[in-house]
Amino acid sequence: MTKINSIADMKDEIAGYRRELHQNPQTCYEETFASELVAKKLTEWGIPFKKGIAVTGIVATIEGQKTDSGKAIALRADMDALDMHDESGQPWMSKNKGKMHGCGHDGHTAMLLGAAKYLSETRNFNGKIHLIFQPAEEGGGGAIRMIEEGLFKDFPVQAVFGMHNWPMMPKGTIGLRSGPIMASSDSFEITIKGKGGHAALPHNTIDPIVAASHVVTALQSIVSRQIDPVDQAVVSVTNFNAGSGAFNVIPDQVKMSGTYRSFRVETRALLKRRIEEITKTVAAAFGTEATVTMGDGYDPTINSATESEFCANIARALVGDQNVNANVEPCMGAEDFGAMLQEVPGCYIWMGQGESDKNSPHSKGLHTTGYDFNDEIIPMGIEYWARLVEAALPLQR
Repeated sequence: MTKINSIADMKDEIAGYRRELHQNPQTCYEETFASELVAKKLTEWGIPFKKGIAVTGIVATIEGQKTDSGKAIALRADMDALDMHDESGQPWMSKNKGKMHGCGHDGHTAMLLGAAKYLSETRNFNGKIHLIFQPAEEGGGGAIRMIEEGLFKDFPVQAVFGMHNWPMMPKGTIGLRSGPIMASSDSFEITIKGKGGHAALPHNTIDPIVAASHVVTALQSIVSRQIDPVDQAVVSVTNFNAGSGAFNVIPDQVKMSGTYRSFRVETRALLKRRIEEITKTVAAAFGTEATVTMGDGYDPTINSATESEFCANIARALVGDQNVNANVEPCMGAEDFGAMLQEVPGCYIWMGQGESDKNSPHSKGLHTTGYDFNDEIIPMGIEYWARLVEAALPLQR
């Protein structure tokens, strides 16, 4: 499938780095092993870079044979792992108990390293590319922090591009879409305060469990009755904590938490407002008092139209038209790359890695203990980056 021989030849080398990363996973701004490995290889290959952006983040810069186009683009890979156990059974399983590359960021980092090596050797483009090695995607908002610390001010670009392995799609396929491809992800915490007492004397209490139960039910009406049916959104209460464990005591309060998600900025704002309004109104109707804390999370990942069509054409040239879905169904999962797309236009794609054997670690779902990144797609990922750069910054000889 890979058509550039020099990229195919580096597969084993880059897979070796990927497996080193897999064995040494770290999470949320603690990714020192990944950061040091990236810095070591960039130094060996003579590629200048800046360390310490968002603690462990790195941005490398490669100039083309010419730079008089005045253009620059960015390619991004996430480096962090997850707080989970590795049960993949692979020889390169995690050495760090309770830490695992269960989402394939080890593969993303390795593929961008491979692209760095190839592009620094060929420089077959006119302009600059900035390679973003980002920490803390898994809940830590590493993309947001890099932006806050001057990412696009220090490294201005006309477009930014990202990718993610996708076990749910067959190896050799690519999926993308113009517009929203992944959802926003925000959280809420609710405390319902009443008056506790003996369960045999409920009339002497203000039961927060009854009130909270009605709040849970009422929150489900937001999506079903206040969101346009052709739009998509989720409101999920995921924790409901009350009581001491005693069967005959009504507690003083209930604590709940959950998440809300959407693909549109306007829908996100509506969800945030209505969760708070409904919670307080329903709680008051039962004589209880509600406190609502909203936690802002990740922006929706929204691909721009021009860059999406550009990336679709790159993908078609790489894997064939029949293996590219340019209107893939979006996912309610979240990705902090959305913050970068709020700053500059770009495109985020899914690269299939699933095998026909559904028991293969490469076919297991993301964030599951049996998952492993598929090293067979490393050359495809590197070549995708190479073709993208050379097409976006064409070198006129």
